[in-house]
Amino acid sequence: MAIAINREIAGDLNNPSMELLNYCMEQHLNNKARLEKLSNYYDGKQEILNRKKEDDSAPNNKILVNHAKYVVDMNVGFMVGNPIAYSASEGNDISAILDEYDRIDIVSHDTELEKDLSTFGVGYELVYLRKVSETETETDVRCIDPRGIFLVTDDTIDKNPLFAVHVQPVYDLEGGIDHYLYKYYNDNRIITFKSDTEGQSDYVFVKALPHYFGRVPVIEYRNNEEKQGDFEQAISLIDAYNLLQSDRLNDKEAFVDAILFIQGFMLEDEDGEALMEDRMLQVTGNPSETSASYLTKEMNESNVSMLRDAILDDFHKVTYVPNMNDENFAGNVSGEAMKYKLFGLLQLMSVKSRYMIKGLRQRLEIFATMQNLKGPEVDVTGVEIKLKPNLPVNTSDTINQIVSAYNAGILPLRFLLTWLPDISDVDEVIDQLNLENEEKIALQQKAMGVQAEDSHSDLDEEADEDEVDGEEE
Repeated sequence: MAIAINREIAGDLNNPSMELLNYCMEQHLNNKARLEKLSNYYDGKQEILNRKKEDDSAPNNKILVNHAKYVVDMNVGFMVGNPIAYSASEGNDISAILDEYDRIDIVSHDTELEKDLSTFGVGYELVYLRKVSETETETDVRCIDPRGIFLVTDDTIDKNPLFAVHVQPVYDLEGGIDHYLYKYYNDNRIITFKSDTEGQSDYVFVKALPHYFGRVPVIEYRNNEEKQGDFEQAISLIDAYNLLQSDRLNDKEAFVDAILFIQGFMLEDEDGEALMEDRMLQVTGNPSETSASYLTKEMNESNVSMLRDAILDDFHKVTYVPNMNDENFAGNVSGEAMKYKLFGLLQLMSVKSRYMIKGLRQRLEIFATMQNLKGPEVDVTGVEIKLKPNLPVNTSDTINQIVSAYNAGILPLRFLLTWLPDISDVDEVIDQLNLENEEKIALQQKAMGVQAEDSHSDLDEEADEDEVDGEEE
């Protein structure tokens, strides 16, 4: 999580003090327990697994339905299931950066980034130079677990980044932590420190190297204004559902193992064995004064099912993620009708995408800085970044709409092509269309030229025949 601090109090950012690093680490560690809990819930390590009962003989089933993972995976697929599209402004060419994105497989990276955003409410990525030879480097980017990195900004309303720290545990051969490396990034340097502990300690300087990004190369992405995960506000409902399902199984198990209550007579030792084999009791004495029954709780499955459905409805209402097992999601529902059923999720995406685009623009600017150093220069001003929801699409209808709008001259082709979900680089598609049109024109011209030559040769043959006929006469 970003930590705000007064710029003057921070001191010399090229030579950070131990007090500054310890203060920032303390703020970071205060939030780490929350991030650990969110990660555990996604991984399936939820509260129901810690449930204990005073009576060890009582059934204690621990049923875990991982709704947290369901919410995250649904949001990831919905947000970045279609590649993010970048459209350059008129007259600008960003193909060099898009080629770099293709080289580093930015689509997979964006998927990992959105998973962090959906789980933790915040995501971090580090842009760095990767050495490929003694004289050549490549720009690369990696997601960093929010539990191991933090960004520090000034305390102005602009929240300008001052520096970032990436904490890396170094393990020994036995799997224990030998020491920690602290990589400190400001707008011009990368400083590495070493420490035996995580947090309040002395930091030993290791090395300092320059970088050429012109800014802090760590980007913080926010999932929403509060930096909350997509299932964070529904954790109590997740626990309630797991508890209800576990108790249902406990009640079933207790029902099977119910205690036999016998009144008015005693069982001898051999009677118990006969009961287990023959499933029958032979009672001596007055039948009106004897009875046998099981001690069980009354189970009302309809009420339990009603409670389960109510918890599920509240869960999907809070998270905006629909229940895909609901009967309303039939296989014959059209794509347009599906949008109305996913209206809540679309509203959630509209908020999430605004915050994500702010980070994507910073990434684009950093890549442009490195590209301009290597050449040719790239201008990313006015680049349009668009996230397309991964919804069932009737492609034939969409194409017909594009053709109709283009022929009517209502919208430009560059904008209309963004309606197609599988297009991430509109400029590349337009270039391919122009190339195909040029090839068609060339073929038509060639065909017209052949026809012209054939017509001239036919005329020449007719003229020769006329001359021969004239001589014979």
